[in-house]
Amino acid sequence: MADGTAGSAGVRVLAVPADAVATRVDRYVADRTGLSRSHVQKLITDGRLTAGDRTLRANTLIEPGTELRLDVPEPAPATPRAQPEIDVPVVYEDADLLIIDKPSGLVVHPAPGHAEGTLVNALLGRAGPDGFGGIAGVRRPGIVHRLDRDTSGLLMVARTDLAQNALMAQLKARRVKKTYLALVHGEVAAAVGRIEAPIGRDPRQRTRMAVVPSGRLATTGYRVAERLPGWTLLELDLVTGRTHQIRVHLDAIGHPVAGDRVYGTGTSARGPAGLERLFLHAWRLELTSPSTGELIRASAPLPADLEDVLASLRTGSA
Repeated sequence: MADGTAGSAGVRVLAVPADAVATRVDRYVADRTGLSRSHVQKLITDGRLTAGDRTLRANTLIEPGTELRLDVPEPAPATPRAQPEIDVPVVYEDADLLIIDKPSGLVVHPAPGHAEGTLVNALLGRAGPDGFGGIAGVRRPGIVHRLDRDTSGLLMVARTDLAQNALMAQLKARRVKKTYLALVHGEVAAAVGRIEAPIGRDPRQRTRMAVVPSGRLATTGYRVAERLPGWTLLELDLVTGRTHQIRVHLDAIGHPVAGDRVYGTGTSARGPAGLERLFLHAWRLELTSPSTGELIRASAPLPADLEDVLASLRTGSA
């Protein structure tokens, strides 16, 4: 149980119980406060954790019966520029988190070549300077999972350290249910299926991922939602969350995602007539509220451009 509010500044006083088990002080403080361990370690490096007149190190073992004092400064302003002109639809919002419907083509994080015009810039512009309680000591959005630039749909964003840690723990324990919609090339024979294949870097092309024996365990479940001429619309459950998992798994079974110019070839890479991007959409999310424990369900309908492609296929005009 965290002591105090993870996003608030001030001195935290932590009384170590007499029966406490010896453990590293950085781990103990992170568990007690809800701050990320990396944030706590930075505060310790800055000399902000003391016991009596002693300044502690991260690897110091706690002493039962002592009192720890952690000085948490006000979060620093975010470095990326706030850009309120970038519109990002929000489908759910509370004190812990936002769930946004990311448009296709929007990069999530600022990076070389994309210093501005990203989701982070947009969220800072929407929320203002005090809209986030502080992630690792900086007033910025806590991005706990990612979507590829060309993938549209639902993305969770934490407002505080405590919320980010709770959401990341849910993801690690596979308690967040993520369902996608994808149009894939060809006719998928089985109405319901499960793909279990390890994913790692493609040894022949390091910028791509691939199914490789040395890769990390990856599991994707699927259901046929609709059969269309030359294509199949699938609902996909992302059991694990590896880089490009859905795209790699579907390509591995011979049904690459429509419009995938990295993993598809020929017709699959081009997609049906009218498709100008990857036909992959993060459709539904189910998770537990970090503060109340209540179930949160969110959904985002297919964007109009993808619905238009399906309509053309249904009428035979694609």
